[in-house]
Amino acid sequence: MGDNKALKRIQSIASHLDPSYKDEALEKSEWKDTLLELKKRQAQNTIPDVNDRGYIRQKTTGKLWVRERIDAFLDKETFQEIGSIAGQAKYNKDGSPKNYTPANFVAGKGKVSSRDVIVAADDFSIRGGHADGAVWGKSLYAEQLARKLKIPIIRLIDGSSGGGSVTLILDKGTTYLPPLFGMHDMIASLSEIPVAAAALGPAVGLGAARATLTHFSVISNDIGSLFSAGPPIVANATYETVSKEELGGALLHTSNGTIDNLAASEAECFEQIRAFLSYMPTNNHHLPPYLSTDDPITRKDDELLSIIPRRRQRMYQVRDIITRVMDKDSWFEIGSRWGEGAVCGLARMGGYVVGIITFDCTLKGSVISAASCHKFRRHIDLCDTFGIPIINLADYAGFAVGTMAEKEATIRYGGTLTAALYQCDVPYFSVILRKVFGVAGAAFVDNRVPNMRIAWPSGDWGSLPLEGGIAAAYKRQLDAAGENRDELYNKIMAQFEAVRSPLRTAEIFDIPEIIDPRDTRPILCEWVRMMYAHVLPSRLDKTRIHGPRILYRP
Repeated sequence: MGDNKALKRIQSIASHLDPSYKDEALEKSEWKDTLLELKKRQAQNTIPDVNDRGYIRQKTTGKLWVRERIDAFLDKETFQEIGSIAGQAKYNKDGSPKNYTPANFVAGKGKVSSRDVIVAADDFSIRGGHADGAVWGKSLYAEQLARKLKIPIIRLIDGSSGGGSVTLILDKGTTYLPPLFGMHDMIASLSEIPVAAAALGPAVGLGAARATLTHFSVISNDIGSLFSAGPPIVANATYETVSKEELGGALLHTSNGTIDNLAASEAECFEQIRAFLSYMPTNNHHLPPYLSTDDPITRKDDELLSIIPRRRQRMYQVRDIITRVMDKDSWFEIGSRWGEGAVCGLARMGGYVVGIITFDCTLKGSVISAASCHKFRRHIDLCDTFGIPIINLADYAGFAVGTMAEKEATIRYGGTLTAALYQCDVPYFSVILRKVFGVAGAAFVDNRVPNMRIAWPSGDWGSLPLEGGIAAAYKRQLDAAGENRDELYNKIMAQFEAVRSPLRTAEIFDIPEIIDPRDTRPILCEWVRMMYAHVLPSRLDKTRIHGPRILYRP
């Protein structure tokens, strides 16, 4: 069986050099030998050696080969490889090739939905993706080329992509200061072009960094993992005996924000990256792509009238509001498994791309934690980098309080979030669904001049939630009431309820408009249209001339 596979591979390579075809011009060329060797190596690199241990390991663990991944991700027959024969060769004394091993990194230009991209993919079948099996210049060139062409780069990560093996020290006869080739370009790209990555195997060391230095990352649940150092190094450093999954499995890292999204398979990873790119401009010098829709901008959904219960203690599903207000089937959530209630994603309104930030009140009761702050900040930076208007569906009870919140430095991360809200200059519109309290609530709805905001009848706001505020302001009276404490509390609450109506706030023009929830989509669609027509083009001109105001912070 093995001999048959090897024979088929030889025949496949030979078919690229069909002896029956006579290229008369090539036959006469003085460069015939060189060109034939070039074609031979190119053919060898594009056809897997099914008897190779690395390839067998790749397939038996259920993973696609590197070139199968590229073919599955890109539009059909659009891949143009760069460095097609880069690798490590040894030569005989007469200069003839002795053996040749291709680099374990494949890069080139291709198309996704007819749009140009650079794809950079690790080949784990060669030295487990270690950098010592690669030609580092290929990775550096891919990053630099994406910046120069101003097109997105997608990293398909499977291996360390970094320092390689300690065996190199013996081969070289010396140690070396660890370099970070291409890091300047990788960081700079984040403020210029969309960068996405898929963890399709172990992403270790620099490979882990390449996965996280992105705007969007996804990991395949069946084969992906990520860690700064693998189990053997961990066992030596911390005396922990763990598997790859226990150390840095997909479920772990999509629940702590290291990786944005979870996918069931490699195919779904590719699907999610394609979806993410569909909302992104080619670079920060272009507007996000418009996509025509048959969903009327005047559509009104009667269900919006009853989604938020009258009783404030009852929960509701904010994603039901998102999907009913945005263009149908346009909601793309980012980081659904982490952020402790923070909800972030991309969608379309009347065909135009928008960024969404809101809160799932069923988690943490709309209280913003340190993790929530970090997630919100990243998404705001993403929208600011690529000129995507932000729609804020506000329901924020304030920053988390208590000993755990203080230990997690919530107010520090809250300060970073507040700075991001005020520093970003993309159009920003708030629809207040329910709670807006304290510094956190204010930061979300009071960060523009003028503030563009409307509210639903369910709006409830103030410096503090009334329930806690009454307990603090009337503590002495409540404590003195003894058995009548609850009765006094309810009496005081009733007095405040009389002035709690959002209509009172609208009367003094502190909220410009209270709306029928069914009018949300038409109002937002018109606002988004105006932003793309009148505001974003001039903002884009400034970016082209002066560069981004705030650099992206991953």
